[in-house]
Amino acid sequence: MGRLSTHVLDTVSGGPAADVAVELYRLAADGGRTLVTTRRTNADGRTDAPLLAGDDFIPGTYELVFHIGAHFRATGAPVADPPFLDVVPLRVTLIEGHYHVPLLCAPWSYSTYRGS
Repeated sequence: MGRLSTHVLDTVSGGPAADVAVELYRLAADGGRTLVTTRRTNADGRTDAPLLAGDDFIPGTYELVFHIGAHFRATGAPVADPPFLDVVPLRVTLIEGHYHVPLLCAPWSYSTYRGS
């Protein structure tokens, strides 16, 4: 069994990024993708439930899509028009175990890692 969770940290404010839309897609070998779930981050910058868990966890390649542009516009952070970073896609391959994929972001940059 496996599990996938995430959270978003706003490096401009130095805290969690609330109300960020996160989409999860399962990618097919032929290049197609299927929407698995859409969630929003809570006040702690995390989704209330894992993106994948239990029987829903199927090993494979996934794409997490973070809609950070709307977050930074809502917080009043200085952003370009159109924003330099609006939507951040991350592709990850999951096999088994617990995967935690945080996104640390600003209007001009982001980083990620496999957390615990």
